[in-house]
Amino acid sequence: MSHRSVLAAALVAATALLAAHPAAAAPDPGWAPTDAPAATSPTGTASPTAAARAAGVTSAGGGFMGWSQKAARRTTGSAAATSTAAPATTTSTTPGIDVSGYQGSYDWASSWSAGKKFAYVKATEGTSYTNPSFSQQYSGSYDVGMFHGAYHFARPDVSSGATQASYFVGHGGGWSADGRTLPGALDIEYNPYGATCYGLSQSSMTSWINAFRTQYHSLTGVYPVIYSTYDWWSTCTGNTSSTSSTSPFWIARYSSTPGTLPAGYGYYTFWQYSDSPVDQDYFNGTTTQLRTLSLG
Repeated sequence: MSHRSVLAAALVAATALLAAHPAAAAPDPGWAPTDAPAATSPTGTASPTAAARAAGVTSAGGGFMGWSQKAARRTTGSAAATSTAAPATTTSTTPGIDVSGYQGSYDWASSWSAGKKFAYVKATEGTSYTNPSFSQQYSGSYDVGMFHGAYHFARPDVSSGATQASYFVGHGGGWSADGRTLPGALDIEYNPYGATCYGLSQSSMTSWINAFRTQYHSLTGVYPVIYSTYDWWSTCTGNTSSTSSTSPFWIARYSSTPGTLPAGYGYYTFWQYSDSPVDQDYFNGTTTQLRTLSLG
């Protein structure tokens, strides 16, 4: 089943949700690290910036979904992400979480008991890092009954998109049509090691992302989900719409609404809305629709 068919199944619910939570008239003010770029070796080893270290990225390979949202909260003093209460929704959504090596061995039974139905697990970063807790996290989430998927933390400054897609698939980021394995996700956000856009122009960044998507599709038969913030996407890709016809979008925004979405996306597929007590997410649909997505 095509990506368009999957998302069309959720369109009625999504339209109602967007009516209740309309996109902002203008983009969020945005936030970007102000640290100078860190030194990076050809293999991608780098030291996190001060902002990244304060947010929990303590070493090379330590990037994780939402690190920049956490850093922005520390900078601006916003309390939105610290709330444990989920945002109000008016249509069917499915709760889940995402984890990385930052969490280590994770208690999946507790999350399942709390009603979480899916989990994304960091598998890789660049072409030199694999999550040491990946096996326990990826298998453990599946074993308690969740849908599961893997994600790759992008490093466009160290190698091509195609190379990193191959590395991701070769180290846990593949996909199978078993009805509970979700397409892999590309985490492309602020650089925890330096320059916001990893030293690439908007056109080069768009080409990098599309090279990753094309290679992932070639290797697995499905296109990856894309995770990012609106501000980073607008800043570093020029708000490209080139991914919208095939890659579902996972918006990161720690607030009571998902806010503005990138060009070409009428609704979100996933929304990361908090990091308390672990990264909290919604799938924009029912578990039946989540299963449809998992089947490609």
